[in-house]
Amino acid sequence: MIIVDKDKCTGCIICTRNCPIDAIGVIDKIAVVRDNCVECGICTRVCPFDAIHKTPELRDNISICHSCSVQCRIPEGYTGACLRYFNSDGTLIRVRDLVTEGKEQIEVDPKIKHPIITAVGAGTNYPCSLPAPYIVSEKRDDVDVVTVVTEAPLSYSGVTVKLDTNTYIGEEGDKIYREGKHIGMVNTEEYGSKMLTIGGANRLTGDGGFVTARTIVELANGEEVEVRVNKKIKVRMQVGKAPIIDGVQEKRMRIGCGSATVGLLAQLMKDSVDECIVIDHHVIGLLTEHFAGAAVGLSWSGVIPNATKSTVGRYFGKHGEGIGGTTLETPRDAIASIDMSIAEAGKIILVTNTTGEIYACFEILPDGGVKEVPMTEGAMTVVKAIQDNCEPSMTSIMYTGGTGGSARGGVGRKPLALTRAVHEGRANLTIAGATPYILPGGGINFMVDVSKMVDKSLTYVPTPATVAPVEYTMTLEDYRDIGGHIDQVIPASEVKK
Repeated sequence: MIIVDKDKCTGCIICTRNCPIDAIGVIDKIAVVRDNCVECGICTRVCPFDAIHKTPELRDNISICHSCSVQCRIPEGYTGACLRYFNSDGTLIRVRDLVTEGKEQIEVDPKIKHPIITAVGAGTNYPCSLPAPYIVSEKRDDVDVVTVVTEAPLSYSGVTVKLDTNTYIGEEGDKIYREGKHIGMVNTEEYGSKMLTIGGANRLTGDGGFVTARTIVELANGEEVEVRVNKKIKVRMQVGKAPIIDGVQEKRMRIGCGSATVGLLAQLMKDSVDECIVIDHHVIGLLTEHFAGAAVGLSWSGVIPNATKSTVGRYFGKHGEGIGGTTLETPRDAIASIDMSIAEAGKIILVTNTTGEIYACFEILPDGGVKEVPMTEGAMTVVKAIQDNCEPSMTSIMYTGGTGGSARGGVGRKPLALTRAVHEGRANLTIAGATPYILPGGGINFMVDVSKMVDKSLTYVPTPATVAPVEYTMTLEDYRDIGGHIDQVIPASEVKK
């Protein structure tokens, strides 16, 4: 049950703004909980005055949803916080029928899926109104196919770098420097990885434009580059290789967050140790309190992790330079306290990180303290299972760019028609022979895995801009429709000689 402390509530309406189902309002400057409240806990977490609390008492006519860790208590006739499940006479029903067919996708004709030639080494005709350096044709399944290639200078370009690591490299938005110049920023985090963005039009045209262009090209061409986040944390990266952060080479990508690790290995953990804390900057997992622990027959051990509780068995750690990207410097730091009204002296706690590289065992003492003890055979079995389920750490790089500008003039006389043909799948864009993802919406914006491009295919010009090998492949008929330079088409056989 959700209760409001009227002495602490100020009527600030922060709770009402955050409630996903409009289950709490403010009357006479005091928060009031409505009948449709499902006790999801958002209001208790966002209240800046600690005026809202959740109690263990259950209301009448509620059904507990077990579809996620929130465990909404849904009253009859209402939906849960995610709006997916409806309580109908005590039975939770998915409010949307199963959809068996996805949207129709644009499929590229196999005849135009691969370019006849790549643009690597093709050169550039300037100004852009001139026909592209090579416009070649050949027959594929008795259909005339054309590929137009040019090495296009792209001011709107950069790289997105994915580093498989839990090591702290800075906060989102922190600036990335090379040779003292601002060339990018730390982006968001993906599952087990850190993301960096380097380049873009503003960085290329800024004070560090030349360093930015050189960095993009070197990374896309497979060279090792060292940058600094906030002029402090050193990151060395090279596509296909493990990143090196402040001189330490990463080895493993995490098996999952701390909660996912518990979820995957709960049965093994139960068979091997009395309690397990998995440290992670995203979600720290506590085995016996976790729903996965309950599913294998465990009940809470009384161990309290050193983190902020999210939902049962799941805790948020503070970001920092410690274990798993948290502020915890040692495994012992992960144990905040022991509730001896529940805990039993002599029980063994395993503390590990999500890659199984840092670990220790602790024994619960009669006074509620803990002491480190040698790793047990069972604890090492858990650690080894985590290690065996981690992928090798590596660096992945996506080259990003926009080809929707003047370079289209070298392809044909109808630039908008070319853009539409690309989005409709009638003209297939490739970059140095590799298939990119075309971003929806206006223009021709793409992302492409540099490891699939022809080796060392990028250069840059000191405008500054990167130079990308761009290929457009389509049928001869579609090439006519976009106003293509038909008089410049030559047989591919002549070029390939």
